[in-house]
Amino acid sequence: MTTTIAASQPPSRPAGTLKAQLRRAERLRKWKAFGLVAPLALFLIVVFVMPIGSMLWRSVDNTELESVMPLTTAGLQRWDGTGLPDESTMASFAAELRDSRQGGGLGRIGRRLNYEDTQYRSLLMRTLRGLPASLEGDADWTTTLIEIDEAWGETATWLGIQRAAPPTTDRYLLASVDLERGDTGQIQRIGEGDRLYQAVFQRTLVIAGGVTLICLALGFPLAYLLATLPAKTSNLLMILVLLPFWTSLLVRTAAWIILLQSNGLVNQSLMATGVIDSPLQLVFNRIGVFFAMVHILLPFMVLPLYSVMKGISPSYQRAAVSLGAHPFAAFWQVYVPQTISGIAAGTILVFIMALGYYITPALVGGPADQMVSYYVAYYTNSTNNWGMAAALGSILLVVTLMLYLVYHRLVNRKQMIRH
Repeated sequence: MTTTIAASQPPSRPAGTLKAQLRRAERLRKWKAFGLVAPLALFLIVVFVMPIGSMLWRSVDNTELESVMPLTTAGLQRWDGTGLPDESTMASFAAELRDSRQGGGLGRIGRRLNYEDTQYRSLLMRTLRGLPASLEGDADWTTTLIEIDEAWGETATWLGIQRAAPPTTDRYLLASVDLERGDTGQIQRIGEGDRLYQAVFQRTLVIAGGVTLICLALGFPLAYLLATLPAKTSNLLMILVLLPFWTSLLVRTAAWIILLQSNGLVNQSLMATGVIDSPLQLVFNRIGVFFAMVHILLPFMVLPLYSVMKGISPSYQRAAVSLGAHPFAAFWQVYVPQTISGIAAGTILVFIMALGYYITPALVGGPADQMVSYYVAYYTNSTNNWGMAAALGSILLVVTLMLYLVYHRLVNRKQMIRH
């Protein structure tokens, strides 16, 4: 009987085989999940990570001179900075300067050296025209270059080229915060008359912060009204919020120029009602920038607040009032804390978008109202100084990330205290 029962039972599988099957199933599940996420990850790498990484590299990239004059830059990096470079470096410089006419190399090194001193481009052109027709290896190139232009006999001329020789530099990052390296290599502030970018960053933060606070002050009651009204009325008003959101940015900015100009509707209305006697300057200054940016960015504050407020039950506030709390105290201590996530999302969204605004301040602002993005566009489109453009963008990115981390930490701490 015992023999019959044992023969009828199926053979048991080894424990190791079951574990292997589980591991294969888990591995297959992970590969399927990775396959679903891979297109999105590839998209983010191509359109976000690589451009950001390229911008960060551009802010310290200094390979223009090295790519055109590798032997000269190697000789200058060995030079101790006293007297003049050795004869072999002079000969390499003469040969590579002649070869730089091919492939646009002369333009690249001229543009890079002009950042050190604006006289370098013309000096290179004069030297190139004065070089002998054939380059002989036994020629005295130190004497030849000095005969072409006396500037080659000055140590300062070669020190300027030496500063441009390393493949990486902090020159652009330092210049973006009004700093530079002195003759001894120490970091120091640039001359007071040349300082610009610290004021530009301060102005950018002030405008972005002011626009964010105004949007919050206007958007919070508007979102509260939309969240508490009946659905039919709320949907109608929501269309009015979204209508400018769907309109072209350029059209909205141009509309503000028309409204706020001296003969615009705002000034004419104020003069017709006797509030003012002469037109106010409301555009091409800071007032126009705030008007236009608040109007454009207000929906980005209202929508996150509305989505959070819509999920808050009114019974909590009514319960607080029924227990004896003042209506304002119930609103402030019960309702507002529940909207912190919406306030955080709206303010950080508006602030970050305001930091990078370019078109609106450029059209409705004055010369003293241009933000960092204006100078990034200037260096990119007008002077082709990619290093300064990348450095300004990198600093703006770092400032944004730091503010976001601080803000995120503060919001999380408040939520932890509240819970």
